[in-house]
Amino acid sequence: MQRLLLPLAVSIGDPSGIGPEIAMQAWQQRNELRLPPFYLLADPALVAARSKRIGSDVQLVETSPEQSTEAFAHGLPIVVLENRLVDRPGQPDAANASGIIEAIDRAVEDCFSGKAAAVVTCPIAKKPLYDAGFAFPGHTEYLAHLASQRTGTPVTPVMMLAGPELRTVPVTIHIALSDVPKALTTELIVETALITARDLQSRFGLSNPRLAISGLNPHAGEDGAMGMEDRAIVAPAIAALKARGINASGPLPADTMFHASARAGYDVAICMYHDQALIPAKALAFDEAVNVTLGLPFIRTSPDHGTAFGIAGKGVARPDSFIAALRLAGQMACSGKMAEPA
Repeated sequence: MQRLLLPLAVSIGDPSGIGPEIAMQAWQQRNELRLPPFYLLADPALVAARSKRIGSDVQLVETSPEQSTEAFAHGLPIVVLENRLVDRPGQPDAANASGIIEAIDRAVEDCFSGKAAAVVTCPIAKKPLYDAGFAFPGHTEYLAHLASQRTGTPVTPVMMLAGPELRTVPVTIHIALSDVPKALTTELIVETALITARDLQSRFGLSNPRLAISGLNPHAGEDGAMGMEDRAIVAPAIAALKARGINASGPLPADTMFHASARAGYDVAICMYHDQALIPAKALAFDEAVNVTLGLPFIRTSPDHGTAFGIAGKGVARPDSFIAALRLAGQMACSGKMAEPA
């Protein structure tokens, strides 16, 4: 990887989860894994308490974003939050909401102000945030709000799961399966695919990204025999994309899209609903898949797992996905030139 000129800004996520632990573990492996420099937006007292709890000998260095790259060689750089955080592993607390949100806000602002190369977010839990009055469905929607607020331009975020062998994008995300046919439109598929193609060009170095677009129904509807959505909604979207010069194919039966020889024929799979995209991505790379938010005016990656409250504070959390998120953010930030998946 090219040398990253700016550090990555890491928001601590929900401190009752494993965010502090995977950040510490990643820093400890920084040299052997040649990780890009990063700093953690956090309460240093909480990180120190968690380090003691799990028996870690990590060094902590309170610093600023501007000095964090130099500090990275000597300790885990902590950029101190104004809000204090309560260290209760496995017990999410609405009292931490202000600090969780502050960490996200400041990471995004550091990108806009040229202090950070990208945002890497540790996982959050929605319930304690909702209990504190958080008005957004989740992490991604809040990041899009911050981007729109900062730029004055509406932002449509697109979720992509990226692993060593497969990238997938769900067109509809956190809705019931029964609601998918009602939410799915030709326009939504086209918009999602256009944002995906644009970011694969600009941030992944793919000059002519190949988009494989799944059908909604079994056998992609089998020409209307198993539902009309593929003929009436998905096929017109693919035609519209081709008319705009996008290298798109489909609708493809989802049950034959993800074996090795099929994956060799495309750069990303655009899927119609959440599990259609996430099951193959996680089956192939459960510990290495990265959640990437496309469509934002800054780079954002995240580990593809939740807060893991059940193991927080026990010293058994694995940092693999977080490390992959750091690496991918660093690669995207360097030059946009990335190796295509095998």
